[in-house]
Amino acid sequence: MNKDGIKTHKDLDVYQMAFDAAMEIFELSKKFPVEERYSLTDQIRRSSRSVCANLAESWRKRRYQGAFIAKLSDAEAEAAETQTWIQFAVNCRYLDTDTGSKLYSTYNSILGMLVNLIHNSAKWVIQ
Repeated sequence: MNKDGIKTHKDLDVYQMAFDAAMEIFELSKKFPVEERYSLTDQIRRSSRSVCANLAESWRKRRYQGAFIAKLSDAEAEAAETQTWIQFAVNCRYLDTDTGSKLYSTYNSILGMLVNLIHNSAKWVIQ
């Protein structure tokens, strides 16, 4: 990921990927059983959206490297949590294995991009 041409958090590849994944999860979760409305459905939607929200917050905290990294770490944790909910959705047969594997892999990519941002945070901090 390169700083050139990036003006807002929405320009980050990782944000765009996370947003698209969260929207896909939202659409897929509409088919989850009603009894999951206040458990798995809410949890997977919340954690997937939280990746994006934490990225947006981290972007606005770039004045302080520690705060920037902390919010990126929160995004990383939410992405990992989303992977856990994906596993539950597959095991409960709410998602087919192929769809679950694709989503899980997408979140592996998101996690890799977040780790890269964390390891290279000094490049992104506002001086």
